[in-house]
Amino acid sequence: MPVPSPEVTEALDALREGDVSARDRLMQAVYDELHMLARAQRRRERSDLTLNTTALVHEAYFKLLGPNRPGFDDRGHFFSAAARAMRQVLVDHARSRSRQKRGGGQRPVALDAIGPLPDEDTDARQAAELLDLDAALTQLAELDPRQAQVVECRYFGGLSVEETAEALSLSESTVKREWRSARAWLYAALHSPDSPS
Repeated sequence: MPVPSPEVTEALDALREGDVSARDRLMQAVYDELHMLARAQRRRERSDLTLNTTALVHEAYFKLLGPNRPGFDDRGHFFSAAARAMRQVLVDHARSRSRQKRGGGQRPVALDAIGPLPDEDTDARQAAELLDLDAALTQLAELDPRQAQVVECRYFGGLSVEETAEALSLSESTVKREWRSARAWLYAALHSPDSPS
């Protein structure tokens, strides 16, 4: 993240005080940074998925500042919440893709009427992997909420160690330690015989 700008702080302060027009000022001040975070997240997925970078930014921003918006203490808190919002948008999108893969409510068709199926459906596999990660991350949050927050910031928000430390008010060494532990825990959870995949 670039050096904190006074526009972001002023817009967050105005939002806390109930100034609805501050939403537009905040969007202008953080749009490029949110777009950069969303682009980093999208690089982890196939480039031809229907949810593009701009859509991810807009949906995450709506979650952040929608009707039941929380107040943000500072810039770091805002970007931590943005990482969580991006996670929610991506997981919702993966669930939607998964439902569509299973027919999405359409009437059944005879198998001989649809022809040969592709060998591997990458889109469905990626959706399933993201849903498995979300389930494991939810379990981790029950055991260690701070580690789960670090994963949200680093993986879903694309934040660096330094940016994550700022967002969560932690030291960089703590972020590194929690990131290592969380990755090890998630790897074990996702690769255990009991894992959903």
